[in-house]
Amino acid sequence: MSTPTTFWRLAGMSYTQYVTRAASTMRAALKEPAKTKAMGNETFSYNAAKWDAGAPIAKVPISNLSAAGK
Repeated sequence: MSTPTTFWRLAGMSYTQYVTRAASTMRAALKEPAKTKAMGNETFSYNAAKWDAGAPIAKVPISNLSAAGK
């Protein structure tokens, strides 16, 4: 008997990649003016703290996923 797997995992994607792609596709399918309003929700930003010896030393602004975790 095989183990059931979700379709996004079978496609070689993580859940986060799947949700991001699905949200972008839904936003692109909308008609104006809802499309313009929804595209504004696609951007994000947060501050990541750099730590040294158990204390935060600097905050680094993150505005895209490729910069996260570096």
